[in-house]
Formats: sequence, structure tokens, C-alpha cells
Amino acid sequence: MDITQIKRLIGKLDQLECGDMVLNDFLLTWEKSDQEVNATFLVADILRGLRERNISSRLFDSGLGISLFRDQSTRTRFSFASACNLLGLEVQDLDEGKSQVAHGETVRETATMVSFMADVIGIRDDLYIGKGNAYMREVAEAVHAGYLDGVLEQRPTLINLQCDIDHPTQTMADMLHLIHHFGGVENLKGKKLAMTWAYSPSYGKPLSVPQGVIGLMTRFGMDVVLAHPEGYEMMQEVEAVAKKNAAEGGGRFSKTNSMAEAFNGAHIAYPKSWAPFSAMEERTALYEEGDVDGIQTLEKELLAQNADFKDWECTESLMSTTHQASALYMHCLPADITGVSCKNGEVQASVFERYRASVYMQAGYKPYIIAAMILLSKVKHPADVLDGMLSAAKPRACLINPSKAR
Repeated sequence: MDITQIKRLIGKLDQLECGDMVLNDFLLTWEKSDQEVNATFLVADILRGLRERNISSRLFDSGLGISLFRDQSTRTRFSFASACNLLGLEVQDLDEGKSQVAHGETVRETATMVSFMADVIGIRDDLYIGKGNAYMREVAEAVHAGYLDGVLEQRPTLINLQCDIDHPTQTMADMLHLIHHFGGVENLKGKKLAMTWAYSPSYGKPLSVPQGVIGLMTRFGMDVVLAHPEGYEMMQEVEAVAKKNAAEGGGRFSKTNSMAEAFNGAHIAYPKSWAPFSAMEERTALYEEGDVDGIQTLEKELLAQNADFKDWECTESLMSTTHQASALYMHCLPADITGVSCKNGEVQASVFERYRASVYMQAGYKPYIIAAMILLSKVKHPADVLDGMLSAAKPRACLINPSKAR
């Protein structure tokens, strides 16, 4: 990206109303306005352009980004760390096993104690239905109260790094990938996206990615089709959001129990396994009761249920039925690749390998999306701040010219 292109993006950002994002958290994409969502995409692209030009984008001279991961993570964990570092923040992981949480410390106390010099808190809490997003809001309320009481010098903003409802950093990165792949957000109108369930040899994958996809992509005039076997339903509230977004955005949201129907004529294929909403509710209740035997029984039942749908796999045959037999394959990773990471999985090995570089690029937008969310929560006039970074042109690193290095 050259300087002229970066300036053009800054000019577009300057036309958007996004000042209400300051001191506000990013918990669900559908809580943000269209202009705020578009501002996030623009800031992410501007930050990426600055880094490509070796221009520093340090917003902070000091400060902490606190991360709390209650589930395993590779991409999101490192994306959050990269985003914080890009803006000049250090990262400290909150390990609840090494904190006073185990000794009964309250959420309010923990949130306040880790936030004395923190500017952002990123949380992944996606394991239990009805718990993750609620916990994030409790943390947000605690730090806001601490700020109003004068206990905290600044109000750390909270970024949802995946909860039981939505995965905004993932789906926003997915959307930015689509914008670049199709040459602009205006070119997405009318494009068919197949968000389909796919077989996995594991049972407990969260619903937040497919829910996040239908909750976000329906805002852009796309034809979003949700496909899954009977019994793999997701949250009705999120489906209601998708229907509302489609109606307002001039697109379409539909459901089917046929993977083939969803793939037929699709411009984008997003096959991804998830656990049934009812099963996730049952699992949450069993964990609350400490019913180990019940959990083991449920796991066996769900694995057996999954095994009935091994034919729900993204194959070369299915991809040949998509638009011009060349739909864009997408995945949030890690994918269950048949014959590679498992015996039977979500996607045929040849399909994944053909799109491997594209899927990696899809993941590569996430650090910039997270950095954009942080920046927009801190500055009232982001276009002025970014233009200042561009004008200062402070080198991010002293790089050796590769052509002269021997």
C-alpha cells in the first residue's frame, strides 16, 4: 500500500461517525453501528499500510494489555499480543490458576486489581452457554465503576476475543478478507455465502464463529445461507439478528438442512463444525452441578451423533457446484483436515491445500482488526491521529535493504 492509498483511507475514515466508540467495549458486532463497523475496517487497513511502509503506529508510550484466555488459543492469543505491541502496549496474561481467583477473589476485585495501568482487557470465554458474554460484561462494569470512583486513572476497554455468543475479532477479520478478495465492500452485495456445519471427530466446538458470521455478513446485502443437520441448531436470538440485518441491508438470510443446497452457486464456502445449542446448554448445567459422569455420557452421545453426519465434508465435488466452481473457501482454523489432522474431518485435504495461503491471509487480518478496536476505543478523532503517524513517518524498525544484504 502506498502513501496515497493510506491518505485516501484516512480521508474516508474522517467522514465516519465513530466517536461513540471511545471508552466503549467491543463485545458483539451487532451492537455497533454500520459506520463504526466500517471505521474498524478502515483503521485496520490503515494500520496495516503503515506497518507495510515501516511507519510506527505507537499510540501508547506505556501501558498494559491484559489477556485472559479461559479456552485454548493460538491465532487469537498471538493476534491480541501483536495488536497491543503494534500500538505500544505491553501484554500480561492473567493466569487465574496463579491468582487469588482460586481463593474466592470476586470478579470486581480481580478486574480492578489488574487494571491499575491497563488500557485494554481481552477475554476469551467461550466454553459455557450463558456465561462468557455475561462474564465480560461483569468485568466491564467493574472497571467502569473503578474509573468513575477514581480508583483507576483510566478506563480499560474490553475486547471480546470469543465468547459463547460471538467471535467479533474473527468475523471482522473474515469480513475484511472478503472485502479485499472481492475488491471492495460494495462488491459483496448479492454474493452467496454458505455457512455450513461440517463433521468433526470432536464434539464441543463453540457456536460463536457461525453465529458471528450470520450476525455480521448479513449486514452487507449478502445472501447468507445457514446449513446444518437437524439437531444442530444455534441461538434463536442470533438468528433473529441475522434476519433483521438481512432485511435492513437488502440481503437474504435462509436456512437449510442440506450442505449441497448451501454450496450450490455459492461465492463463499465456510464449512465449520459446531456443537448443538441444546447440548451446550446441557453441558453447562452438568459442569455447574459437577456431574462428571453426566458429562462423560453426554460426550459419548454427541460423538455418536456427529458420526451420523460424516458425509458433511467440504469436498472437491461440492466445491465444483459453487459459483463458477471457484468459491472462496474460508475457515477460522484449525480445520479438521481429512487424512491429515484426522481420519475424517471438515474438509478434504486437496481443497484445504489449494486454499491454504488464502486461509492464512484470512487469519492475518485479525491483529489489525484487534488493534483497530483498541485505537477506536481510545481516540475521539482517529483520522487525525493516524494522519499524524503518517506525517511523522517515524520508522518502526531499522531495516536492512534485502537487495544489498549479502
